[in-house]
Amino acid sequence: MKNSKPFFSTIIMIIAVTLFSCNNTGSGSSVSGEPWTAKQLMEPSDLNKILNDESAEKPVIYSIGFGGGIPGGIEMGAAKDEVNIEIFKAALSKLPKDKPVVIYCGCCPFEHCPNVRPAFKVMNDMGFTNHKLLNLKENFKVDWVDKGYPVAP
Repeated sequence: MKNSKPFFSTIIMIIAVTLFSCNNTGSGSSVSGEPWTAKQLMEPSDLNKILNDESAEKPVIYSIGFGGGIPGGIEMGAAKDEVNIEIFKAALSKLPKDKPVVIYCGCCPFEHCPNVRPAFKVMNDMGFTNHKLLNLKENFKVDWVDKGYPVAP
């Protein structure tokens, strides 16, 4: 067991590197256990700027949860329900794969939301390349309405 020190040091180094790489959420890396990357999260302030910039290309915005809310958003129904996922797939099938698309729910904090994961996974599976999830960390009211961003009538 005299030579066990280098062996255990190597094992500890491998474990540390593995843990670091699994928890790294840099701009292009996966958010731990989620179907989106950090780069695919869009801040509400960024979407608001796009909506208010007449020269900006507007994304297709889908509400995949509790109901409408963002002007110009298209209501898909709760993505936790298979029938609504099929409606969502049909809507997406009419778009080019590189079309900017933003989805949002806002019913509750992400860790509890039953809608964002199935909807984002559908876009991944369908090969979309310019899709984002609106980063409503708490809910639509706190992260959009309370910030004074526009709300559909």
